[in-house]
Parts: sequence; C-alpha cells; structure tokens
Amino acid sequence: MGRPQTFSTETAVRDARAVFWRHGFDNAPLPELERATGLGRSSIYHAFGSKRGLFDAAVTNYLDEVIRPSLTPLTGETVAPDAFGRYLDMLKDAFGAQDAASAADGSDGCLILNAATAPIGRDATMARVVDDYRAELRAAYLRGIRAARPQLEPRRQEILADACTGLVISASVLVRVSPDAAVTSVVTARELLDAA
Repeated sequence: MGRPQTFSTETAVRDARAVFWRHGFDNAPLPELERATGLGRSSIYHAFGSKRGLFDAAVTNYLDEVIRPSLTPLTGETVAPDAFGRYLDMLKDAFGAQDAASAADGSDGCLILNAATAPIGRDATMARVVDDYRAELRAAYLRGIRAARPQLEPRRQEILADACTGLVISASVLVRVSPDAAVTSVVTARELLDAA
C-alpha cells in the first residue's frame, strides 16, 4: 500500500500552471516543475501520470480559474447590454499594462494559445482543446453582442462575433511580443462593436 498523498493537488496544479505559462509544455523543465510544486518527480508521476498529465490539469485549471471567470458576465443567465464592451475594455487594460520586458519573458499571453503555436499544438487532444476554447470564446462573445446590439440581424451578429473572436485571439498571441499590437487588436474589436 502506497503512502497517502500529503500535498494539495490543486495547489500543485496552480504552481505548475505558472511554469507552463512561462515556458510552454515543451520547454518547461521537469526540475523547475519540481521546484515550483514542491513535489519530487515520483510524486508528479504518481499524481498526474506524466508531465503531460500535469500540463492537461494545468490547462483545465487555467480555463476554470482564469478564462471562465472573466467570461461570466457574458455567460450568465442575463447578459447586460454593456457587458461585452466592458470585457473588451478589461482586456485592453490588461494587455496595455504589459511592457516589453514582461512580454519578452514569455509569461504573458494565453496559456492555451501559446500551446497552440508550439509543437504540442499538433497533438490531436491539444488541437481539440484549442478549438473548444475558440468556440467557447465565440459563444460568449455572441451572447454579449446579442445583448449589446439586439437590432442587428442574426447573421450580422455572427459575423461580428467571428471578427471579435479572431481579434482577441490575435491579441492574446501578440501580447507576448508586442503589447501595443495586442491593444490595437482589442481596440479594433471594440470599435467594430461600437460601430455595429
């Protein structure tokens, strides 16, 4: 019989998430994951099966603790007419607070989209996660657009949701290397919403 687990899985996943967010899956060194989580290699493998298992747990945690809370105003039972505009303003402010030094260290951007542009992004399971993430953003944005612009015909709302999703995804990738370009993408999405 093995020894009982003496660490918080949730805390370990959160700590590993920071390492994966900074380095990506492929470049996250196991010794750094051990240091960050306070776990030995055998504990990581026992609890998560592999480095990949730990990464998958970190991605799920990222969605649950970072992404979905920010989407709550767009996914709740009632969506305020200004909810999507406020969401875009929040993104603009967050991206604008980045500077070249923080962007250069690779700790910014979106954990999922960073993975999509790395070798692990070719993995079928990761590709599904990325596509599901894009679909989740688009669905939330469409709800926000429908609340903000109910007078638009449904097809125009869908086109606007597609455009805003693409612009936000672009911004989330660009912020790692050019926070100014990321802000410009989000401002463009806001301008499209305002002009609709």
